[in-house]
Parts: sequence; C-alpha cells; structure tokens
Amino acid sequence: MIYPFVKRFGDLLASLVGMTLFLPFFIPLAIALKLTGEGYVFYLQERIGFRNQPFKIWKFATMLKASPSLGTGSITVKNDWRLTPLGKYLRGSKVNEIPQLINIFIGNMSVVGPRPLMKVDFMKFSPEVQARFYECKPGLTGIASLIFRDEEKYYHDIQIDPHEFDRLYIAPYKGKLEAWYALNCSFKTDFLIILLTAAAVFSSDQKMAFRVFKNLPPLPETIATAHHSGERS
Repeated sequence: MIYPFVKRFGDLLASLVGMTLFLPFFIPLAIALKLTGEGYVFYLQERIGFRNQPFKIWKFATMLKASPSLGTGSITVKNDWRLTPLGKYLRGSKVNEIPQLINIFIGNMSVVGPRPLMKVDFMKFSPEVQARFYECKPGLTGIASLIFRDEEKYYHDIQIDPHEFDRLYIAPYKGKLEAWYALNCSFKTDFLIILLTAAAVFSSDQKMAFRVFKNLPPLPETIATAHHSGERS
C-alpha cells in the first residue's frame, strides 16, 4: 500500500517544519520552565507504542516529577494540584505536546494515530482491544484525542474513583474509537483529523468530530453527562 509510505514522508516533513517554526520560542520557554516548578524542561516517560512496544515520549514538563505516584497517578483531573505554575497553561494550550515532534521525526510516532498510553492505562483495555489498539503508530493527535481533548473535565464531580471510571466507561469507548480509526484510516481521514485538531484550538465544540465523521461510535450517555458536569463547574 502507498498510504504508509506517504504518511511516513508527511510525518518527516511535518516534524521538520514544526520544529523549525517552534525553535524561536523554545529558548524563552525553556528558561521559564527552568525558573518555575522543579526546574526541568523536558519530561520523558515510557508509553506503549506501535505493535505494543514501549518507547519514551517527549513532553515539556508540566507536573511534579513524582506525579505518577502522587494523587490520581496517570490521570490528570481538573485543577490538579500536581501541575506546576506554568504547566497548567502549557497543558491547556497543548503546547506541552510539541516536543513529540521529536518522536515523530525518529519514527516511533505519527502526526495522526491513537494516543500513546502509559502501561497502567493500556492495561484497562480488554485483551482483544490491546491486540489491535496499536496496529498503527501512536499519534500526536487522533480521533480519541479530539473527543477527549479536555479529558480532565470528565473526572470532575464523579462519584467513583477516576481510574475505575476510566476503566468502566472511558477506556471501552476509546477502544471503539481507535477500532473505528483502524478501519477508516486514509489520507482523507488523517487530513480531516488534522483540520479538526486545529479548529479545536479556537472552539470547544465537542460535536465537530461527530458532524464530520457521521459513522463514529456514539458518545455514551455516562461520559457525556460527566463532561457537561465538568463544564458547568
């Protein structure tokens, strides 16, 4: 198939252009990160990648170094106390994800694909979903990333442990979304996901993806209700 080869070329081009464009902003941001929080710029963390092989993901540091073993662990909630002073702004704008252009350039990520998860979250999926989740490379953005762009809102004001809510409701739906992507991945699908990701910077309309991709698995009522609760608070 020509699709994987052209996609890899596009990933290389996008990562090179992205890193070049961002370079002028890197030095002041690096200085700001060094002077705030715990004084480190990058955060490298092991994630599950292509064909379930682990790799190190690059991010700008936005949380305390020990955050995986503190509070809600791998789940970030609204107004999470583990965020550094600058971290909450970087996460809100998604600027903290920009260093993943390095991962894309190296080749262990793509621009579009399923989000690379920590093992503790990956294990919440059924064995059947785990076997197919990373049939394609994980992505900087993707269909689940669009639907759950403000994921911390889903955990606000719920009556059960966030990890249990994730295991029971969010993980099964993410599995359906990524199964949908595996069946529908194409140049057109990837291009539309990139456009929707750009539009999401200026709009909080969660239903855009459902209007563009009319055959998406419907959002379960339990998750939709949790999201509306988070928006109101």
